[in-house]
Amino acid sequence: MTQADTASATLTPALMTPESLLAHWQGHRRLTRRVIEAFPEDQLFTFTAAPPMRSFGEMAWEVVGLVDYLLKGLDTGDWSWTPPSEQPAQDLSALLAAWDAQTPQLEAALPAFPIPRYLEKKDMAWGYFSPLETVQYLVDNEIHHRGQGYVYLRALGIEPPPFYER
Repeated sequence: MTQADTASATLTPALMTPESLLAHWQGHRRLTRRVIEAFPEDQLFTFTAAPPMRSFGEMAWEVVGLVDYLLKGLDTGDWSWTPPSEQPAQDLSALLAAWDAQTPQLEAALPAFPIPRYLEKKDMAWGYFSPLETVQYLVDNEIHHRGQGYVYLRALGIEPPPFYER
């Protein structure tokens, strides 16, 4: 980095800090949690609006697994992917407990991860990406699945939580 680059970097405000990225994501996670809670327990892991699509419970477990993957990578630098060997519990309380356990882990991990390392490209489970791009992908993936959950809830005759209340 040249002296001009350093001066420019010092004077240019960041558009998103790790703390603001975390706050943005946690807002999405709170909303997704409310979508999970909106499902009748007997439909969370069984209902699908268009087979062979997965149930919303399965999609929510996918999100939990991907967050675990991210947390492992941020903590250890190991970005290798090992698919789950067991089917997660088909149980609302187990899903919510796993979801809630990740909240303080994310609150600790994202701000503590060194900012320059957010931009280092790595071989990830789905390609060559940086940790920042991986976080952005995980947020996008969660929003996508939550949208599917909204369709499922409406198909069940249930009004989903307002999408703008994060």
